Amino acid sequence: MNWLILLILGLIPQFAISQNKGSISTENWLSSPGIIGTFVLIAIVMVVAVIILLVKLNAYIDTLKRKQHDKNKMAFDDEIIAMDGGEIDSILEKRKAALTYKLSGDELGGENEAVDEKGLIHHIDNKPNNAFFDEKKKTTLSIETPEALKKIVIYYIGAAACWLIVGTFIGQYLGMKFVWPEMDHQAWLSFGRLRPVHTNMVFWGWSSMAMIGLGYFVVARTSNTVIHSYKLAWTGWWLINSTIILGSLSLMSGINNGGGEYREYIWPIMLLFAIALIITFFNFYKTVARRKISEIYISNWFILASLIWTIVLSIIGYLPFYQDGLGETVIQGYYMHQGVGMWFMTFTLGLVYYYLPSSLNKPIYSYSLGVLAFWTQMLFYTMIGTHHFVFSPLPWWLQTVAIVFSVGMIIPVVAGTTNFLMTMRGSWSHISKSYVLPFFLVGTIFYFVGSMQGTVQAFRFTNFVWHFTDFNVAHSHMTMYGIVAFFLWACIYAILPKITGKEPPQVLVGAHFWMAFLGLFAYMVSLMAGGTYKGLSWIEGNAFIESVILMRPYWVWRAIGGSLMFLSHLVFVYNFYYMVKNYRKVETEVKSKEIEEITV
Repeated sequence: MNWLILLILGLIPQFAISQNKGSISTENWLSSPGIIGTFVLIAIVMVVAVIILLVKLNAYIDTLKRKQHDKNKMAFDDEIIAMDGGEIDSILEKRKAALTYKLSGDELGGENEAVDEKGLIHHIDNKPNNAFFDEKKKTTLSIETPEALKKIVIYYIGAAACWLIVGTFIGQYLGMKFVWPEMDHQAWLSFGRLRPVHTNMVFWGWSSMAMIGLGYFVVARTSNTVIHSYKLAWTGWWLINSTIILGSLSLMSGINNGGGEYREYIWPIMLLFAIALIITFFNFYKTVARRKISEIYISNWFILASLIWTIVLSIIGYLPFYQDGLGETVIQGYYMHQGVGMWFMTFTLGLVYYYLPSSLNKPIYSYSLGVLAFWTQMLFYTMIGTHHFVFSPLPWWLQTVAIVFSVGMIIPVVAGTTNFLMTMRGSWSHISKSYVLPFFLVGTIFYFVGSMQGTVQAFRFTNFVWHFTDFNVAHSHMTMYGIVAFFLWACIYAILPKITGKEPPQVLVGAHFWMAFLGLFAYMVSLMAGGTYKGLSWIEGNAFIESVILMRPYWVWRAIGGSLMFLSHLVFVYNFYYMVKNYRKVETEVKSKEIEEITV
């Protein structure tokens, strides 16, 4: 990792120690390292998409070839009718000899081509349509998972799926209002009220509920014990759902915190969510504390740390002290970035450290890289929030510290990305068999691309161009959707079939994947391009209305991309329903808690 340190030290003087806003020139904006870096990162996403598409097409073509080969063999059987008597008698003699033949058990073993001289085999398939698992035998995980834990996981993910549909439907409606602003004239449907409903619903409803539900399985499985209290788990479920319902109604009624982004819920409502976090942390901690193995798996490091940071964040974000004037700006930057990085990102990475290797039936590539990523994430992410307020009246040294720590984020991002990609090494053939690995792969690539793009966006020049433009909307979707949502979907598709025994149709999982990916790409690229031109228009001193007119075609593409994303969510909800409806409930013969703990 020495080269990363050298890179950081080389970037600091160039991008963090600029003296004033007036020294920045936009004449050669295309040659800015931040702009060039963003182009390169977007190209990486395009290359990965093309590779996945080519692999899938190649697998489909291979399937067509095999079907054609089978059809030719059937045609040959029909030709037997046209053979003379001697040839038919020879075939019949071989068939008679086969009556006394017994299989030895290794006829189809090895690498040689399968030969069936006895007419015993009906069909040969070298690539079974086994959509979700490396092993050909069905997993016994369904039997080993307590029914109470299955119910917790399913209900948390089910609630998350519901909030995903409602939240992104509102987001889709808001995206369409950019193109047709005259759609409604109701105060409770105005953009200012609905936008925080959308963001908070997908943050606390979809992402948080899915994360916690998946986390309950991880902490129990990696600790080889049962959940400390299922009652507390259900209490957290009710509290979070109550927070979303009450918070959404209050926002649509015009009742809000008014302070900053992502903390629009008033404090009595957000207090319910904070209590749910405390309960969840206590439940997770007690479960890990009573583990049946000596080590604490790396996933639990990330999950417990994210809960601790978010509990602290909830308190700091809502206490009224130190939040007057510029103090509120500092707290807003801290709250906003800590919420994304220390709650959603850290928790989700913890999930990936379990679900990725388990879905590939292999261990994580490097425990040491995981530890490095964990501690550097804890170090650098806590100080980068102020890079959203570069050139503001905040102290110059505070802005510079945020930029330097943003560059420092290269270390955990590269460490985590390397760990995930190296874990996938040797399993690339499964891209053609399953969509679980493509979900993990896209999430990993966006983890690298989105995080690195956030680093270059923190530089003073790129911040000067992109701040307050639609580019930031693109960046937030690149991270919260491209990283968190894709990782969560990968984990859900990896674990639900194992605990319910029901796999969704792979074609529908593929439809979900491609509509979500293509929709995100159209959404992201259009707003990045439009946001860049909007920023340059402002710098040139053009009237604000000109930037609004300039953005119209890009907002159309935003609506198109958002529509594809929303449709993919409908497919996902159907896939979830398919996996959990009338799933097989395994009755175990466990009679005591002690025996149950051993079998988990």
